[in-house]
Amino acid sequence: MIPVLRKKDRARLLQANPGLMQWRFWGEFAATLALAIAGAVLFDWLSLPLPWMLGSMTFVTLGAVLRLRLFAPAGIRPPMTAVIGVLLGASFSPSVLDNLLVWMPTLLGLTVFSALSGLCCAVYLHKVAGFDRVTAFFGGMPGGLVEMIELGAERGADERAVALMHSARILLVVFSLPFILQWTEGVPINGYDESSAGILNAPLSTFALLLLCAVVGTRMGRVLRLPAKDLMGPMLFSAVLHISGLTDFSPPDEIVKFAQLIIGTVLGVRFVGVAPRLIGRMMAIAMGMTAILIAIVFATAGVVGTFTGIPLATLVLAYAPGGLAEMSLVALALNADVAFVATHHLARILLVMLGAAPIYALLVRLTLPRAHPNSGQERAVSPAARSLEE
Repeated sequence: MIPVLRKKDRARLLQANPGLMQWRFWGEFAATLALAIAGAVLFDWLSLPLPWMLGSMTFVTLGAVLRLRLFAPAGIRPPMTAVIGVLLGASFSPSVLDNLLVWMPTLLGLTVFSALSGLCCAVYLHKVAGFDRVTAFFGGMPGGLVEMIELGAERGADERAVALMHSARILLVVFSLPFILQWTEGVPINGYDESSAGILNAPLSTFALLLLCAVVGTRMGRVLRLPAKDLMGPMLFSAVLHISGLTDFSPPDEIVKFAQLIIGTVLGVRFVGVAPRLIGRMMAIAMGMTAILIAIVFATAGVVGTFTGIPLATLVLAYAPGGLAEMSLVALALNADVAFVATHHLARILLVMLGAAPIYALLVRLTLPRAHPNSGQERAVSPAARSLEE
């Protein structure tokens, strides 16, 4: 079988023959979308949860394991993420402002969960999986994929290992949690509520407002330097319009399904070019980490739910570190409080982003006083790191 080109090889060939390579990549993208649609249709036919996201993600990931020629352009996810942000913002209501103080106990529980899960996952990755301490620390944080890669690389972590662990964590949590909630809580999670008008019946004002929220919101997210800016900006702008009562529109169902399809496809494409043996090893390690995370999620949600009376499923979705967009979509499918779930995921991302670096520096001072954090001493002898570099 012809090997899949790595990103640097793609860039080199594109520079040498841009016309030929662009046609090749677009052909691969069309094939990737066809595979993703096949997975979505199958999941929909089987009445599985969130078929357009989970089905596409599953089939594309399997294609990556089989070393198929798969490709998705880097710029395709942001506009689709913006559509999901607009959709999430449409779920906000004026009562959100009144609930912020009520949510303080659950936000405190989120802080405890983030610290406990990060510590347990870091210990697991170091003691059980064999990663060096810095790689295990930043690979085990419950959020902030891009930020953890950058912070870890600056301190001598295995950058590829951190990236693969976070990608595998998101994929496994997103895939497993809807089924777990169905089995344990008996809640139906069949997909996005198709109550909005279809694309052929929607008025032109719906498309205009969708475009306005997506474009202005994305720009606002970048100017304000929001985390997950392509999602948070449109979500906040859409929420302001809906909370103020200026509009009650929702994006057409077909556009929402296509956005979910692209998000699932991009999640699966992250594993393209990675050796199947390495994908298998990282998935096996990530399964253990996911089991730890889900156990802590349910335990924390159970305790917090006892004191607050909030349904366990809603708290699980608010705490589960599976990605803001993905968990919010599950919340939509569950008819849970999307504003509650999205607010807690935003808080989790901020906690991880702001707390990871100083906590790691404190741990270095306490446990390795004579070792410089950039020395890479442990990484040189880490079996897991050596296996990734082979």
